[in-house]
Amino acid sequence: MQGLFFETDTGVRYVLRGLVLLIGFWTAWRTGKAVAEGWDNYPTVIVYTLLLAIVMRFLHYALFQGPFISPFFYLIDVVLLLVFSTIGFRICRTRQMVNNYYWLYERTSAFSWKKKD
Repeated sequence: MQGLFFETDTGVRYVLRGLVLLIGFWTAWRTGKAVAEGWDNYPTVIVYTLLLAIVMRFLHYALFQGPFISPFFYLIDVVLLLVFSTIGFRICRTRQMVNNYYWLYERTSAFSWKKKD
């Protein structure tokens, strides 16, 4: 039973890593969205993303024997997760501003709004 999944079948390992990455990206997107729904500021997204990156490092360490204390891999995790959390934050904040203050703002893209003329 020792080498059932990881030593003999690398395909399963790649699928599990992909699943962990998808869960991490989805969680980052939901984190940004939750911060925006609570009307908090963007620095809160950064703090939560830094904490989420620690959790992702632990998952890679615990499941795949990756390095836990590695500034390089932590920085990569932070950057990737910050992209997804920022996207979730900006999409939700744009929707809030346009829907709640429809007489003041109009949507210019999925990530921004402007004052109505």
